[in-house]
Amino acid sequence: MNDPTPLPLIRLDAVWKSYGERDARVDALAGVSFSMERGEFVAITGPSGSGKSTAMNIIGCLDTPTAGNYRFLDLDAGRLDRNRRAALRNAHIGFVFQGYNLLPRTTALENVELPLIYRGVPPRERRERSADALQQVGLQGREHHAPMELSGGQQQRVAIARALVSAPTLLVADEPTGNLDTKRSREIMDLLIMLNRERGMSILLVTHEAEIAACAGREIRFHDGRIADDRRQTEAR
Repeated sequence: MNDPTPLPLIRLDAVWKSYGERDARVDALAGVSFSMERGEFVAITGPSGSGKSTAMNIIGCLDTPTAGNYRFLDLDAGRLDRNRRAALRNAHIGFVFQGYNLLPRTTALENVELPLIYRGVPPRERRERSADALQQVGLQGREHHAPMELSGGQQQRVAIARALVSAPTLLVADEPTGNLDTKRSREIMDLLIMLNRERGMSILLVTHEAEIAACAGREIRFHDGRIADDRRQTEAR
């Protein structure tokens, strides 16, 4: 008997997100449909107000659709209550943001440990896992440095290690190079490409920069709350 076709990692079917009512209604998303498979590296792009951040919030279980259906591993994630969405996020989704969001008075290792503390992982195991995550992003030897002792690129690597330490099913990166210069941006994108190609990490990248989006294997471009283009890229740069 043939194996069944694997379920997509995420699937949006005719998803709407609206704010306000009647004449004051604004449709941030207007009937968006697409799916993403495990192991894909997908960039969501578009200008400000195009709907890309709204789509990311729904995919990351930070928000819910007004209408339509959003499924994560075939779970009806769009209709979960706040607590069950939080549980899904904690179990399956790692986030990397433009602003790093590191605690300033704690070391790199302690910052990476945070998700494991919330999960109740014993101290010795979480230290070992956190040190391994920092090694994965090239920061061995920097475990005991505070954020102010690290460059912007190194701080973003700590943030990526923190997202990876829980072994997420999906890594969501929201403008991860927005605060970095060209060289550091390239380093961060090379790291994400490595995680995707060599370790099979599923990555959803949100960016308004064409050069950053070109690093992904697929680009979905939003405009006025709709998908304007969805294309695969032959070779990430």
